[in-house]
Amino acid sequence: MSQPDLAPVIVVRKKSGHAGGHHGGAWKVAYADFVTAMMALFIVLWLMNTSEPVKKAISAYFHDPSGAGKQLGSATTGTGETVSVAKDEMAQLKDKLQAAFKRSPEFEKLKDYVQMSVTGEGLRVEMLENESGIFFKSGSPTPSEAGNDLLDRLAKELGQLPNDLLIEGHTDAKPFSGKSGYSNWELSADRANAARRYMTSNGLRPGQVVQVRGFADHSLRDQSNPDAASNRRISVIVRYQPAQEAKEQEAKVPERPK
Repeated sequence: MSQPDLAPVIVVRKKSGHAGGHHGGAWKVAYADFVTAMMALFIVLWLMNTSEPVKKAISAYFHDPSGAGKQLGSATTGTGETVSVAKDEMAQLKDKLQAAFKRSPEFEKLKDYVQMSVTGEGLRVEMLENESGIFFKSGSPTPSEAGNDLLDRLAKELGQLPNDLLIEGHTDAKPFSGKSGYSNWELSADRANAARRYMTSNGLRPGQVVQVRGFADHSLRDQSNPDAASNRRISVIVRYQPAQEAKEQEAKVPERPK
C-alpha cells in the first residue's frame, strides 16, 4: 500500500522589533528643531533682562562688526558686566575731544574733515583728506603741519586714558604713482606708523598703541566712489577695556602736572 503524498510545510517567520523604516531619522530632525527653538527662546529672554549697555553693544556690533571680539558680550570679554564703565563714557570722550580740537585756530577750516563715531570696537576718530591733501602731503607718509597739530592735541587727550589705541591707515583705490615697488599698502601702513610715532612722542603712554594697521583701499569709507578723497584717511580707535584691566591701568597712569 503506497504512502499518501505529504503537503509541503510552510514556515512563516515574523521579524521582531520596531519597524521604523518608514520614517527613518525624522524624529532627529524634529528634535534638533525643538532644541534650536529653545536656544533662541533663552537668548531672547536673556536679552530682555540685560542692562542697557549690553543691548547697545550688541546693536553696535551689527552696525560695525569689525570689532566683534572686543565688545560687550563677545568671546573676548564675556557677557556684560566685565566691560568697564568707560564704554558708557565714550560719548563724553567724543565731546571732550571735540572741545580740544576747537582750541586749534585752524579747526574751523578742518571740522568737516574730522569725524568721530562710537562703534562696536570703540571710539573711532577719523582724519579725512580732501583732493589737495590736508593731514598728509600728497603721496607721502609725512604729516602736514595741520596733521601734526591735530595729532598733537589728540595724543595729549588720549594719553590721559587707560584705554589701548589702534591706528589705521587707508587710501583710495587709485594706484600709487610714486616710486617703483611702493604701493597703497606701504603708503597706508607708513602713514599709520608715522601717526603712531608722532603721537607717542607728544603725549601717549609707552605701549598705549597696541596695533598699527594698513588697509590700502580694502576698507573704503565711500564704497560708491572708490576714488573719493575721503577714502584717504587715518583712523585712531580708542578701544574698550575690561573693567579690572581698566582699574589696573588707571593706577599706572601718572598724574600730569597742573
